[in-house]
Amino acid sequence: MALDKFDPRVDDLVMETRTEWDSSVGDLSPEDRRWVAQALHNDASLASKVSYERTHTGFARQITVTLEDIQRLYLSRQN
Repeated sequence: MALDKFDPRVDDLVMETRTEWDSSVGDLSPEDRRWVAQALHNDASLASKVSYERTHTGFARQITVTLEDIQRLYLSRQN
């Protein structure tokens, strides 16, 4: 069972997280990558590409970070 959009009910059952980087994402420093990944996993509803995969203990959430996600996070950080 795989779900391809944010679902708050399933998100409550997430036991594992994964982060992928879209090809549109350019060069980011390791610190920026950590910050972006952490921010999106802290509030998965902010990510444009979220998928869930059923595991033995719950669900694994995979977020594919897009350029739009990064722009949105940096704009919100400035405000």
